[in-house]
Amino acid sequence: MLTARSIALFAVAALLEIGGAWLVWQGVREHRGWAWIGAGIVALGAYGFVATLQPDAEFGRILAAYGGVFVAGSLAWGMVADGYRPDRFDVIGALICLAGVAVIMYMPRR
Repeated sequence: MLTARSIALFAVAALLEIGGAWLVWQGVREHRGWAWIGAGIVALGAYGFVATLQPDAEFGRILAAYGGVFVAGSLAWGMVADGYRPDRFDVIGALICLAGVAVIMYMPRR
């Protein structure tokens, strides 16, 4: 059950961080305005709180593992929000990152 909770928290964190960064990007680079930027800043702040809810208490481990989730999630976000089409190397790289997340977070410790 802790693994399922951890995975769900990583998914929520990815939605908030990637979505927040995308909103700021849209506000600045696509000239959509301060409301988009403000919404992005709120989402990015919420991401920071969600990360603290992980069952593991090691900050470095959580953020290192989240890096792999961020890589895969960013590619997925680009596909959905911007029509980006990853090539096979993007997909392979994302799968390697997710395998790293599994090793860092879910392998038995002594």
